[in-house]
Amino acid sequence: MRLAVWLLRAFIFFTLFAFALNNEQEVTVRWFFGYQWRAPLVIVVLVALTAGAALGVLAMVPAWWRHRRVARRHAPPPPPPPRKASDPPTVAPSEFGPEHPPREGL
Repeated sequence: MRLAVWLLRAFIFFTLFAFALNNEQEVTVRWFFGYQWRAPLVIVVLVALTAGAALGVLAMVPAWWRHRRVARRHAPPPPPPPRKASDPPTVAPSEFGPEHPPREGL
């Protein structure tokens, strides 16, 4: 199975590499106000892919922060620190009420 995954990765890499070699023509990207950028087509495609991925990640950051804040709010409290030998023992309250019966009368 691992060999099949590596073969698939190699196939994808060589396919993209062949695509890059076949698209070495120089293109002109025309910006506003008469600015232009001349570069090989594969570089322009790579820059567009990288810019799109970066903008997608930046667009998701506020949602990630909101989900982290909600998850922290609903997380259980951290466990208490471990007791030291010098600490006095703590007595847990009984689930059946007080340890002595209630007084009658006053």
